[in-house]
Amino acid sequence: MTTVTDATGPPVHLNPREADPKRWLALAVIAVAQLMVVLDASIVTIALPSAQKSLHISTDNRQWMVTAYTLAFGGLLLLGGRIADYAGRKRMFIIGLLGFAGASALGGAAINAPMLFGARALQGAMAALLAPAALSLITVTFTEVKERATAFGVYGAIAGGGAAIGLIMGGVLTQYASWRWCLYVNVPIAIVTALVAVPIVRESKAHGNTSYDIPGAVTVTGGLASLVYGFTQAAQNGWTAASTLGYLGAAAVLLTAFVVIELRTKNPLLPMRVVLDRTRGGSFLSSLMVGSGLMGMFLFLTYYFQENLGYSALKTGFAFLPFSAGIILAAGASSKIIPRTGPKPVMVGGFSAATLGMLWLTQIGAHTSFTAHVLPAEILISIGMGLAFVPMSSTALFGVPSHDAGVASATLNTTQQIGGSLGTALLNTVFASTTAAYLATRVGTPAVREAAQIHGYTVGFLIGAVFLGVAALSAGFLIKATRDDMAAMDTMATAPV
Repeated sequence: MTTVTDATGPPVHLNPREADPKRWLALAVIAVAQLMVVLDASIVTIALPSAQKSLHISTDNRQWMVTAYTLAFGGLLLLGGRIADYAGRKRMFIIGLLGFAGASALGGAAINAPMLFGARALQGAMAALLAPAALSLITVTFTEVKERATAFGVYGAIAGGGAAIGLIMGGVLTQYASWRWCLYVNVPIAIVTALVAVPIVRESKAHGNTSYDIPGAVTVTGGLASLVYGFTQAAQNGWTAASTLGYLGAAAVLLTAFVVIELRTKNPLLPMRVVLDRTRGGSFLSSLMVGSGLMGMFLFLTYYFQENLGYSALKTGFAFLPFSAGIILAAGASSKIIPRTGPKPVMVGGFSAATLGMLWLTQIGAHTSFTAHVLPAEILISIGMGLAFVPMSSTALFGVPSHDAGVASATLNTTQQIGGSLGTALLNTVFASTTAAYLATRVGTPAVREAAQIHGYTVGFLIGAVFLGVAALSAGFLIKATRDDMAAMDTMATAPV
């Protein structure tokens, strides 16, 4: 029995088989909110070079426009999901929308880098409330198996196609209006969606132990933030500087404290049983490595397109489209291959292809063509990622008890966001330090400065390839689920209740 509440009345008890008559309208509302969150990541990437110039952001600190968002999102996602479950999913969905609108307005009006980074962090915190509430609302709104599959299909399509739309929108808004509109555009979308959600989306809550693991949330978010800031300090002062070692040491202490808290607390934010399973652990490790490698790639290619190849913001958006198309097409093929082969071969093959694509990017130069170097690498990486994403999502939930399914799914998203934060910060630090080292032994002519940039990009791509290679190895050595195991899991998931 599920407890739901309409917009104006008291709680109503519905039988799980009793369909919500407004469920498809509710899906449309949820889909718009999810689209906004997905758009925000790609739309801001295209705007980053313009924002950096406008607010005089240093090369060392530019990654905070990305990592402030992903760090807050990833660090608070598990807590956000638990709050949404117990405080009310519709309530948190609306609060998340309105908060996202306010944070976007603040970021669009930013007068300096700290104001912009703070707004991005606030956006991430609101997204950590919004995203799990939206996913949970789909689960409780669609109670029939086939309808739920259709709803999740729509949700997944938005996740794949939304990034492509964001790339084009980011280019259009940056080129013909201002980078600020890449943030302002969220404001009307979020407010209208929140208003429409009030009469259409039904409230639902989980019952049971409603305590929150605040110490766990504080230590993991603080530890990750300290780790990212340590990388930034390394770019500015070197890896052996006292400030760098201090932040990295604090990160180690806080993250260790998080593990201890999770092992001892009665209601942990992240139950260790979820991640210590071999197959699930391999999936989560792969997800972390993928996030680390891909976000740095997007950062460097954006600057390479605009600063070295002279592309406009709009042309940059279109240059990324083959990547989105490749993921969508390969993901469709992956879902048909897995029943024949099982998840491991597809994951290993996909991550290996992506690794080769990233290595291909290390061959770019100041005058290399897009079609000969970047495009083939994009296609190879995107096909590899599209093949691997589907089994990675499935194995992340392999063998997990029903009461841990939500936290396992959230952990997969969390590892991607945190991987993106750490990878972007680390690779940007590597770029800054290797570029400085290149210039230190040469005369700083325009041609040499451009060569130094290219050198920084290629070293970053090489490290990104190492991350993707680790993802392939973790899939090969840790994933033990077979074709028959996955078929049995699908049978249980679709069995009538």
